[in-house]
Amino acid sequence: MPFPPSSRPLGPRRRTLLATAAGAALLAGCSADGDGSSPASAAAERVRKQAARDSRDLARRYDAVLAAHPALAGRLRPLRAEVERHAAAFGGEAAPEASSPSAAVTAAAAAHGSPGPAGSPSPAVPAAEKDALAALAAAERSLADRRTAALAQVPGELARLLASVAAAGAAHAYLLTKGRG
Repeated sequence: MPFPPSSRPLGPRRRTLLATAAGAALLAGCSADGDGSSPASAAAERVRKQAARDSRDLARRYDAVLAAHPALAGRLRPLRAEVERHAAAFGGEAAPEASSPSAAVTAAAAAHGSPGPAGSPSPAVPAAEKDALAALAAAERSLADRRTAALAQVPGELARLLASVAAAGAAHAYLLTKGRG
């Protein structure tokens, strides 16, 4: 027995169309703020920029120690180069290396606690090599801890990068204090 023809026209119902349109508008409103940024992406950008600044500042610390203790160059230059790669990975500009004349003046000033290029005073470098290495190790450890703490604030790729750089910083701290006595 065939069913009687329906009085309803073929095609989607009005309620279905309205629900679909409302759902699409809701999704569009949740996915963009008009300029494509969200509070989470703004926070991630702040963390990324701070990480780049921190790496540049750490490179300046290395420069200050290198200026005060040139005998440590063989040990510190590879670590400093790694810190520069970290700054670049976070999208920061590289700090000038202490081999250039202007950077050497800046590093020498930093070694004596004078203001650096950004106008912020750099910490004084201890007179003893062992103490200078310990101060660098403490800076590496502190930065690694701050980066580890920031992991929960950022999404995927940036979190992986922060974790990787934090691990490298912890390894640097170990090498500065335990490596080669």
